[in-house]
Amino acid sequence: MSLIYSQDELMLLESAEGLLGEISPVSAQRALRDSNTEQAFDSELWKSMAEMGWTAIPFAEEFGGLAFGYKGLGAVFTQIGHNLSASPLLSSVALCGSLIESLGNESQKDQWLTGIISGELRVALAHEESHIYDPKTVTSALKASDNGYVLSGQKVLVADGLGADAYLVVAKLNSQLRLVFIPANSVGVTQKSMKLVDARNMAMVSFEQVVVTEDAIVGGAQETLQALALSQDVAASCLAAELFGASEALFTMTLEYLKTRKQFDQPIGSFQALQHRAAACYVELELAKSTLMNAFSVIDSSVDEQQRAKAVSLAKWKMNQMADLISKEAVQMHGGIGVTDELDVGLYLKRIRVAQMHLGDSDYHQSRYQTLLEE
Repeated sequence: MSLIYSQDELMLLESAEGLLGEISPVSAQRALRDSNTEQAFDSELWKSMAEMGWTAIPFAEEFGGLAFGYKGLGAVFTQIGHNLSASPLLSSVALCGSLIESLGNESQKDQWLTGIISGELRVALAHEESHIYDPKTVTSALKASDNGYVLSGQKVLVADGLGADAYLVVAKLNSQLRLVFIPANSVGVTQKSMKLVDARNMAMVSFEQVVVTEDAIVGGAQETLQALALSQDVAASCLAAELFGASEALFTMTLEYLKTRKQFDQPIGSFQALQHRAAACYVELELAKSTLMNAFSVIDSSVDEQQRAKAVSLAKWKMNQMADLISKEAVQMHGGIGVTDELDVGLYLKRIRVAQMHLGDSDYHQSRYQTLLEE
């Protein structure tokens, strides 16, 4: 189990660093926020990501994937965090792509997975029904009808749900969780924007008596729970990688400020108290990185579900805690200017706060880890 990147993974990281640094710096995210568009990401950037092969990183070669594993995708997400680059990579690839690869039949993979890999099809996972993350609580219902099935329910916090081509909807059929593919233009589907502080594309999606055919149901009842657990773990790890990248960039920015900001005719970084606080941040950053690398290694090694879940919850919890410390210290060390819109500190802080909550906050993952230890 490796806690360092391979040569291929380093190449992916460096390609992400180069592309995002050139066409999607933090200033681009600021401009997107100020433009207040519903999509909240740059279509040209998304096209470039697909052309670079990032949408193909974790998938099997037979469907056009690169089979680099999820650690390779995680390397890209660290750079997404560094630059605050908004894209549907988490929602369409990490969440929906992994589900279709796990559950889809050959026809569904040929049609939907290849579309996701090419970037021509954007799919959003409609799963959560509460503002408090609880993936096991689902009330949306899939009921048999003369024409197949009908779907009814409401989903919240659907990442990149506005403008998506289709949704993968988690619903109950005969008390069992199932997954169904719903084109966004289907009769009975409505979307509403949910404004969060990071200005990303988050939606509330309602399904009112939506007609569903048999071939739109993905996977069987037995394997759906396992596939959902895997996709949530994959996405939580990718989100943790984004948190790491954002925290690392914020820490670097703060160190630079300590070197240039002067009080009493000397840089404030020369004050021992601030040096100690910066050192503590660095230690936490490195510790969190080790849990992240371990989580991706466990996912890619296909070990048992319980071990994977423990590794992922540990990484997301530790990353949440570390990001909380570094973001608070960044604001405090910058002083009053740290909370103004003039600096990028505030943009990082807002994205970090949403990412900490998304796919399970610290309390959720701490509780999950403890439960897994007791099993």
